Amino acid sequence: MTDLNIVALVSVGAHPTSGRPRRAEQDARAVELGLRLSGSNLQLLHAGDPQAEALRGYLGMGLEQLDVLEQPEGADALPLLVDYLQGSRTQLVLTGSQAETGEGSGMLPFLLAERLGWPMVVGLAEVEKVENGVAQVLQALPRGQRRRLKVRLPCVASVDNAAPVARQSAFGPARRGQIEAHEVTVVDDPLLAEASLQPAKSRPKRLKVIKAKTGAERMKAATAKASGGGGQVLKDVSPQEGAEAIFKLLIEEGVLR
Repeated sequence: MTDLNIVALVSVGAHPTSGRPRRAEQDARAVELGLRLSGSNLQLLHAGDPQAEALRGYLGMGLEQLDVLEQPEGADALPLLVDYLQGSRTQLVLTGSQAETGEGSGMLPFLLAERLGWPMVVGLAEVEKVENGVAQVLQALPRGQRRRLKVRLPCVASVDNAAPVARQSAFGPARRGQIEAHEVTVVDDPLLAEASLQPAKSRPKRLKVIKAKTGAERMKAATAKASGGGGQVLKDVSPQEGAEAIFKLLIEEGVLR
């Protein structure tokens, strides 16, 4: 697959504990996947500040150059990426599913695919083969399951934690690699300018009590799809009846004893 023209979109990440700038985890996985597909022919592309030191973490993975569409913080990267990719021979765009800094909405891959008129693959785990302009890929599903898909190129694919773990970044190649800045027309993002940002909060997940005894039974219970139809809809009930139903459910689930 070395003749594939692949572009990996990369961003500046943030360490989850310290908040220090680093290469973004999912973007690094996208670069790893691109390296396995096309080797050093992979192109790295970033829209932002070419002086960001964290970008060298991607060069340290074994690439010689990173192209940067230079723009200030708060500008809209979407039009710049669309113009750049439309004028290229790119067949596959790889990116993380969500940025670790900035807006972090996860909408960029979808909007990019919509503007380009290309198919979009979510949760890419592996590209098995490419034949006659069609890629056979594995899409990651919940509970470790996989779905095999065929998608016509060119396309945009978002990579998440189901993709191969990124290799370590070496200091020497990171320093030797070149960051090539490109002057572009900056487009303001009025929506981001008016918005107020706050840290995202993880939603609490409902605990599932597994009563299996053997390892095989535990594995089956962990990977089995959740079956619907076991819920109860309460309508026109008093607060007392609603509270009793909730209390009963908590006892059945083992939350209360």
